[in-house]
Amino acid sequence: MIQAFDDIYFMKKALQEAEIAFDKGEVPVGAVIVIDNKIIARGHNLTEMLNDVTAHAEMQAITAAANFLGGKYLQNCTLYVTLEPCQMCAGALYWSQISSIVYGARDEERGCINMKTKLHPKTTILGGVLEAEAQALLKRFFIEKRHLN
Repeated sequence: MIQAFDDIYFMKKALQEAEIAFDKGEVPVGAVIVIDNKIIARGHNLTEMLNDVTAHAEMQAITAAANFLGGKYLQNCTLYVTLEPCQMCAGALYWSQISSIVYGARDEERGCINMKTKLHPKTTILGGVLEAEAQALLKRFFIEKRHLN
């Protein structure tokens, strides 16, 4: 059977990363970076584990992709992330010159769209891919967190 590589396939991989974050007690956001239908980097939130507010899934994936490629620019790459990037991550994505961003759920409060954060002029953005699944994981996390406190 031939595997179809599309936005849903890669967002499912990002959701797997988000589940890893969930299991670690981190806000469940996951990311993968793809070039030529190949995942070259994975990341999930590690802000609690590393005690680092910058350790978002996107930042982890950007660093891993740059190391894989041997350079700081992520041209011809696509980021798949389960939650719309925040202003900080969108800024890093701007500087990386990533070609495309595909996200699952919107972040109405802190997301780059409502914050009006500029992306690189050559970067495209697409949202809503497996949005319900990404939102459900986030809701489950915060419901469980409230019950533990």
